[in-house]
This record gives sequence, C-alpha cells and structure tokens, in this order.
Amino acid sequence: MKKKRLKKIFGEPNRLRISVFRSNKGIYAQIIDDISRKTLTYSSSKEKIFHKYKKTKMELSSEVGELLGNRAKKLKIKKLVFDKGRYLYHGRIKSLADGIRKVGLKF
Repeated sequence: MKKKRLKKIFGEPNRLRISVFRSNKGIYAQIIDDISRKTLTYSSSKEKIFHKYKKTKMELSSEVGELLGNRAKKLKIKKLVFDKGRYLYHGRIKSLADGIRKVGLKF
C-alpha cells in the first residue's frame, strides 16, 4: 500500500492559515498565525449560538464559516490560506469555505 505524502500548508504574515477539523457530529475551524504559533480566533458548530435552531450539517457548516469570517474581519484579516487537511474539498468543507467567502474574505 502506497502512502500519500501531503504537502504542508504554512501561513505567512500577510496570509494566515485556516485549519479545519470535521467529525461526524460537528465541524471546527480556526485561524492560526504560524509564525507566532497562536490561534487568533476560532468557530465551531458546538457553540451555544447554534443550539437554538435545528439545521442540517451543511447549513451549520456555512453558518460556522460566516461566524469565523465575521470574527476575522474584527481582527482586520482579509487574506487567508485554506488548510482542509486530509478532507476532500466537498460537502461540509466546501460549505464552510463558501460561508467564509460570503463574508468577503479571500483565500
């Protein structure tokens, strides 16, 4: 069995990195400054804001992306690098990215 080598995505000072984790029940995203090795802001589907409404996982992913985008705008972040990790750019990951783009951030 061949092992696939993944290219490491590293954020730069002018383009921070969005790291995504997806589980069966939730989706989590955070904006990381790789130079100082700190998480600047994060968003997840497990936050209290999302417990009020009954939504599908796809709708929830988009909402998480919009929330993360709004939090990034408050920190005056405009350009990002999207690190989807081992996940395919499909389904909930794509929905999260579209939510971030809807707010006006570019990656």
